[in-house]
Amino acid sequence: MILVCPACDTRYAVPDSAIGADGRTVRCARCRHSWFQEGTELDLEALEKEASGKPEPEPARSETGQRETGQREPERQPWHDVPPIGGSEREEPAPADDRSQFSAEPPFRPRRNPVKMWGMAASLFAVISVGTIAAVSYAGLPDWVPVSRPTFATNEPDLVLEFPADQQDRRTLPDGSEYFGVAGEIRNVGRETRPVPPVLIVLYDSRNRKVYNWEILPRQGRLQPGETLSINEAITDLPKSARFAEIGWSPS
Repeated sequence: MILVCPACDTRYAVPDSAIGADGRTVRCARCRHSWFQEGTELDLEALEKEASGKPEPEPARSETGQRETGQREPERQPWHDVPPIGGSEREEPAPADDRSQFSAEPPFRPRRNPVKMWGMAASLFAVISVGTIAAVSYAGLPDWVPVSRPTFATNEPDLVLEFPADQQDRRTLPDGSEYFGVAGEIRNVGRETRPVPPVLIVLYDSRNRKVYNWEILPRQGRLQPGETLSINEAITDLPKSARFAEIGWSPS
C-alpha cells in the first residue's frame, strides 16, 4: 500500500502487513509528522485458499515475461527501498512511539545566556575583591606577599623614643655567645594620656642587611602627660654578623 504524509505529501510504499488490519500510528521520516494510518480490508477468498493449501494459479506468461493480457507486470520493490517522491535520500516512516531528537522531554540542554554568565562572573569578582580588601585592612598583607613593607611604624603622637647609641652594648661573652643590650626611655611630651605600643629593635650587619629583630613590650601600657618610661633589655645568642641596631615603633 502507499502511505502519503498529510503534512508534506511525502509518499512511502509499504507492505500491507506493516500496517495490519487494525491500522497503526506512523511518523513521516522527513517532517516528523505523526498520523494514524487505517488498515487494509482482508481478502476473505485469499485467506480461504491460503488455509486450504491450494495456491491461486498465476496467469500464463509469454517468453518476453508478459502476461496473456499483453500488459507487462511492474517490477516490485520492497517498501523500505522506495525513496519518497521529491527526495534523493532513502527515508522510511518511523513508529510514533520513538523518541524524537526535538522532544522537549529530559534530558535536554538549556540555551546559555552570555549576558547572564558575564553578570554572574562580575558579581563574583566584586564579592572576592571586597572580601580581600576587608581582610587586608583588618589583618594586613601576609608575609609571603612580595611587596615592600616599612621596617618601623609611623611615629606615635606625643611619644618620643630616646635610645642613645652610647647606651647600646654589643659584645661577646666568655662562653662565646653574642650579647646585645639596649637602654633608653619613652617620654610623653603631650598633654594627653597616650597608649604605649611595642618597641622594635632591628640588628644589621656590616653591609647594612637585616640579620635579627625582636620586640620589646613596655611594662607600662599608658603614659601620663610628661611621664617617662625606662627601657633596659638584653638578648643573647644573636647572629655574630650583627654590628649595630635601629630602634623604633613596631608596625604590628
